Amino acid sequence: MSKALDGVRILDFTHVQSGPTCTQLLAWFGADVIKVERAGEGDATRAQLRDIPGVDSLYFTMLNHNKRSITLDTKKAAGKEVLETLIRDCDVLVENFAPGALDRMGFSWERIQELNPKMIVASIKGFGPGPYEHCKVYENVAQCAGGSAATTGFDDGPPMVTGAQIGDSGSGLHLALGIVTALFQRTMTGRGQLVQTSMQDAVLNLCRVKLRDQQRLERHGVMEEYPQYPNGEFGDSVPRAGNASGGGQPGWILKCKGWETDPNAYIYFVCQAPVWSAICKLIGREEWISDADYATPRARLPRLMDIFAEVETWTKTMTKFEAMDAMNKYDIPCGPILSMKEIAEEPSLRASGTVVEVDHPERGKYLTVGNPIKLSDSPTNVERSPLLGEHTDQVLEQLGYNAEQIALLRAEHVI
Repeated sequence: MSKALDGVRILDFTHVQSGPTCTQLLAWFGADVIKVERAGEGDATRAQLRDIPGVDSLYFTMLNHNKRSITLDTKKAAGKEVLETLIRDCDVLVENFAPGALDRMGFSWERIQELNPKMIVASIKGFGPGPYEHCKVYENVAQCAGGSAATTGFDDGPPMVTGAQIGDSGSGLHLALGIVTALFQRTMTGRGQLVQTSMQDAVLNLCRVKLRDQQRLERHGVMEEYPQYPNGEFGDSVPRAGNASGGGQPGWILKCKGWETDPNAYIYFVCQAPVWSAICKLIGREEWISDADYATPRARLPRLMDIFAEVETWTKTMTKFEAMDAMNKYDIPCGPILSMKEIAEEPSLRASGTVVEVDHPERGKYLTVGNPIKLSDSPTNVERSPLLGEHTDQVLEQLGYNAEQIALLRAEHVI
């Protein structure tokens, strides 16, 4: 079966996480992704957080599936010639270098346009145009600059970053959408274009509900669904909301049986208005159904923490899975707090291709996250990440280089 991006060739100059997330997604959809790496070293994550000496780390292998790797010294004249040939041959160049790095290599947007007017050049930077655009950014910096950290955690504690990689992987997902959109537009215009996203922009896009709340706060001075209401005080910016849902349906994380020894024996419970009667009956507080202090969503807002405490008394009598089964019978929104161990061992995630076991020639079998986007006509086959420079000869042969030319490039340490 053909793939959605069959025939699209990607020149991958990305490293670490944000860029490789983007290009891996494109590779899963069928694009031919050629990862250009420095000879002898390669992507820095090959050696970072290694769990097996001398073997590519899980950090690298889990971000570079379905790609081909070539090594190339672009500082040498012959290396620049190879790169020029690659640019002419490819559809998209993706990079997440430090600001200005591509220009310093001699491959500005204007130069790339001369070589291939149809090429799409896609970039991830830490910040967009402005006072910080030349600053280097990492995951947690992006979370802090994009509004996530200031609104995460509990009100009586410091800002917190989240375990989800919304800065790196989040920006990679945004860039992938920009690339496929530019490819679609090219079918009508015949022209390439610049596609850019910043990590700060990506995080802010994922935090849009907090920008919503900032404007609500400025208008009303209080937000009734936040745990600070009714006893706490609101300042002039959106506070940290603990485990509040961030939407119109109040929710909280509650303890379940075994919480004293199991750090993940918890469930997320949503106090949804349409199932309020079922909630009251389930926890043995049927009198709340008609009590004026509890009967309506508006009346419940000042009493949410008391309600959560009462529901928690009930959830602590059963495991998180038992509580989930009991609530699901009445369509009460809830979900267990799943540990990474539980996720790794969940059969349904293996069956759906969300968690995949991959075999690697040096490290053996390992688990990775599969394609989160499922297309019925473009199924994803997760193939192992490439060894450093594994496909150099193959790619050069496809570009028209013969065996003698390839041997010369290797002798001169261009490849």
